[in-house]
Amino acid sequence: MRRAKQKEFFSDPSSRRVSFLSFFIIAIFLMIVFRLYFLQIISADSFKALAGNQHSAFQKLFPTRGEIYLQDKDGFFPAAVNKESRLLYAVPRDIEDPEAVADFLESELGIKKEDIIDKLYKKNDVYEVIKHRLSEEEIAKVKARDIKGLELLPELYRYYPGVELASNVLGFVGWKGDSLIGRYGLEAYFEKELKGEEGNIFQERDAAGRWITTGVRNIKEAQDGEVLILTIDHIVQFEIERVLKGAVKKFEAEAGSIVVMDPNNGKILALASYPNFNPNEYSKVEDIAAFRNLSVSSPYESGSVFKTFTIAAALDSGKITPETTYTDTGSVYEAGYRIQNSDYKSYGLQTMTQVLEKSLNTGVIFVEKLLGNKNFSDYIKRFGFGELTGIETIGENAGDIRNLNNLKSDIQFFTASFGQGITVTPIQLAAAYSAIANGGTLMKPQIIDQVIKSDGVIEEVSSKDVRRVISAKASREALEMLVSVVDNGHGKRAGVPGYFVGGKTGTAQVASTQEKGYEEGKSIGSFAGIAPADNPRFVVVIRIDDPKSVEWAESSAAPACGEIMKFLLEYYNIEPAREYTQNDLDQFAISHNLREYSMQEDEKEREDEEKDNNIKIKEENT
Repeated sequence: MRRAKQKEFFSDPSSRRVSFLSFFIIAIFLMIVFRLYFLQIISADSFKALAGNQHSAFQKLFPTRGEIYLQDKDGFFPAAVNKESRLLYAVPRDIEDPEAVADFLESELGIKKEDIIDKLYKKNDVYEVIKHRLSEEEIAKVKARDIKGLELLPELYRYYPGVELASNVLGFVGWKGDSLIGRYGLEAYFEKELKGEEGNIFQERDAAGRWITTGVRNIKEAQDGEVLILTIDHIVQFEIERVLKGAVKKFEAEAGSIVVMDPNNGKILALASYPNFNPNEYSKVEDIAAFRNLSVSSPYESGSVFKTFTIAAALDSGKITPETTYTDTGSVYEAGYRIQNSDYKSYGLQTMTQVLEKSLNTGVIFVEKLLGNKNFSDYIKRFGFGELTGIETIGENAGDIRNLNNLKSDIQFFTASFGQGITVTPIQLAAAYSAIANGGTLMKPQIIDQVIKSDGVIEEVSSKDVRRVISAKASREALEMLVSVVDNGHGKRAGVPGYFVGGKTGTAQVASTQEKGYEEGKSIGSFAGIAPADNPRFVVVIRIDDPKSVEWAESSAAPACGEIMKFLLEYYNIEPAREYTQNDLDQFAISHNLREYSMQEDEKEREDEEKDNNIKIKEENT
């Protein structure tokens, strides 16, 4: 009976259709279940992202880069500002004839056809950058042709009104991949603060890409970058750069640097390096060494300017007084070496003041032996050598005083007492000389005076005492000895008629990079000066690398310091404290003409450039 019914069921056409339909429905249901499982479980994250792109929009809001200003008696001088230009971009899907557009861009804007033709053929693309920072002439050409698919957008770019002024301090803003970032100097050191913080808009959109007015909308506004007000005075910086350029050119030197610091608070009034560069045209610089700030990044064996710290340490520890005497024989035999005075002379009975005046190597060795190696090393470290000063710029070097780690190696300490065998930077020297000038306290060099936040709040940057190095008494005695060096010793050309100026010269050998020892015939001239010595306001440290036309720093760095000190004393209206005559001023003008020399060199360079341009024009016409 059952078999008969089964046979009847399979032979009935309507029953077979019902069965097939049932299986079909079950199969479809299983497929749907599997598909839903795949979409909602396995591929959930990718489809959420896709849905987000279809139903919402995310637009970045870009902040304005913070600007940088120098000090000015009437306010502030703009050193690095934002200037508006135009960006040219293409909408490839709207371009009707890519070949013709490419020909136009090549002939009128100087853009190579092979560099852009592929961009113009991207038919589904709506945005391709063609050129940044169009000139006014280029903007006019684009507008005149009014080509469909070529559009202009406002674009801010970094501009440096002072051109080369303080360029080694500022650095520049340049391209790194597709991003503009700070390179070198303050632009790099404060990249995060200057750049600001990007904002964004998030709002739902429908399937057609239209804003849903009732949908969710979140806005995070961009925060503009911070504005930096430097301690540098732009007039002082300009004059110091003039003098430095004149010195480097006149003495046929490789390079040079100058630091001007207020010893009472550590504020930097000028910070110059030469060669420098034009940050508006940084891509034209052939040697990237021009980007470096030599005062902070280039350590060297400073030579006799370092003798001041050996003397100051001994004064503070009570081992000597300015009148303490010793007998100079012209050379000493120590630790298996013969060490001589730089002039190869002997002077007999000498006071400690005369040791500085004549810059006697044997004299400071005598002093170092009184101090002892451990004591000497401790004082040198307290003066800040071997550690970063913390000045707010990129690339600072701590120098190298590792030779003072081995207390049993006497010869290393004897040479260090007159500035050989250890390396320091000009900014370290300026900070250490400021401790001599201000009563014995090491100050942190300060280059930022104020920071203006994006909300307009002004943040004053306070001066910072690092530590007391020597007593006020030792500081005063050392300063008086430095005045004697300028009045009676090797620093005479750093003197300024009518003022008390203290300072010390240094002519150092240059360590060879190829072999042990020093390079033959190569030197670095330095001078560290303090003025006015009766109430110190300025510390000036000058470094002239490998001058060819003079041998000693008293003929290169010392006169440069004198010229700078005279300008500073006059610019800040500091009254003379000594008697002087017109003849004194005339003699000063004769022997100090570096600024005028620099101006003459500038005029010659302009004439040579004009000649070159005329020759080029003539060749083009031919």
